[in-house]
Amino acid sequence: MGMISQPLLVTALMLIVSNLFMTFAWYGHLKNFAHSPWYVAALISWGIALFEYLLQVPANRIGYTAMNLGQLKILQEVITLSVFVPFAVLYMGQPLKMDYLYAALCMMGAVYFIFRA
Repeated sequence: MGMISQPLLVTALMLIVSNLFMTFAWYGHLKNFAHSPWYVAALISWGIALFEYLLQVPANRIGYTAMNLGQLKILQEVITLSVFVPFAVLYMGQPLKMDYLYAALCMMGAVYFIFRA
């Protein structure tokens, strides 16, 4: 498979889907349940988060076979930002800001430092 190992690829794909659920669980209620009591939003978010955990836990276990804990965490953060920005812009209608690019550049630095030999 070249430079990307199968555990890394499987982990990344599972974490991407997991992050979609997580992002909706954490922030989707701000749009969809803004006029509902907080506990309704919390219960619905909790239900969505269950699917996140069903993917995130095995993804981290698979990833830990090929990466150390720091690498796994930075991978998660890069994926989180990569999922959050389109969600914020496309789903929540937030403006696309240069701050997202600056955050991504900082993450690239984190990736470099945590994954270097």
